[in-house]
Amino acid sequence: MSERLSGARAIRLGRTFAAVAVLCALPFYLDAFWLRIGLFSMAAAVGAVGLGLLSGTAGQLSLGHAFFLAVGAYGYVWLAGEPGPGLPTVVAAALAVLLAGAAGGLFSPVAGRVRGIYLGVATLALVFLGHHVLLTADSVTGGFNGRSVPPLEVGGFSFSADSELTLLGVPFGAEERLWYLGLALFAVTWFTARGLLRGRPGRALVALRDSETAAAVMGVDVSRYRSAAFVVSSMYAGLAGVLLALSFRRVVPDYFGLVLSVDYLAMIVIGGLGSVAGATVGAVFVTALPLLMTRYADQLPLVAAPGTTDGTVGPTEAARYLYGASIVLILLFAPDGLHGLVRRLRARVRRPRTAPPSNATSPSQPTAPAVRAKEPTP
Repeated sequence: MSERLSGARAIRLGRTFAAVAVLCALPFYLDAFWLRIGLFSMAAAVGAVGLGLLSGTAGQLSLGHAFFLAVGAYGYVWLAGEPGPGLPTVVAAALAVLLAGAAGGLFSPVAGRVRGIYLGVATLALVFLGHHVLLTADSVTGGFNGRSVPPLEVGGFSFSADSELTLLGVPFGAEERLWYLGLALFAVTWFTARGLLRGRPGRALVALRDSETAAAVMGVDVSRYRSAAFVVSSMYAGLAGVLLALSFRRVVPDYFGLVLSVDYLAMIVIGGLGSVAGATVGAVFVTALPLLMTRYADQLPLVAAPGTTDGTVGPTEAARYLYGASIVLILLFAPDGLHGLVRRLRARVRRPRTAPPSNATSPSQPTAPAVRAKEPTP
């Protein structure tokens, strides 16, 4: 048994190293368009993992995820840029994540006492309030036109195309450099979230989601854990906001609206609630689909190219229709999302065939006739 477990662990490690090697080699072969899709998907995955911890694991509905993404993005821009303190970009990025966590901490008393649709409405107010602040606080946010994003610099190395860099004959611009930064941040998110779910806090949050009364009886501080889940989710959202700002190179208020919060809810529902891998799959699906449909709109039926006004459906609207239909289908046929569906299919494939019982009679051998009891002679 131990040999079988060690072999399975070795196979998993081998798959992990192979996947990491492939991801690290992609910037040498892909062009900027595909690298941008990967960057946006990794940033969305970081935020989706945080929302999955809050809504999928702790069972708290949140429609304000876009607000904390905006806090992380604009916090980094203001802390590292001018006007602003002009801090080193690494310090500004770390402080932006902490600022998003502090914003979640300020809202955590509400999250600790309100649940369900009432918490969703309360967090919805954050989106409208944040959007109003982003439009009116011109000195910090730049108003309607937004602000340009200072490039991140680590030890004199800039994650931008200002300096020339060539590796193995391949010129490394901003997308290629940010690719590895996104991989590193996503790896940190992946391992910290999985460690959180597998530890005592994760078990407490699952118990809290299933039954608050039962969790309280088992000694779980309900209010404390619900507030802590909101703070941790806000910090993941702030980290995603920093990565999004670096990828877009300019932040504008209209991006951080209600539609973005709904997109993140779609990510965790499509991928699978309460699963880190599911949130990642859902983030890639929701993020990449509109970009791919925009690029290949002229080759798709019933989809108009961007900028045309012939009455057909645009690529962005078509993408929203598609993943809206995906949500309906998943809720009907796979409530645990794509990750749960793949897990069930994998278990069905790996399920060993049950051997027939040892005392079963072979069909090729004739069965002995049953002995009939002899009737007594009258």
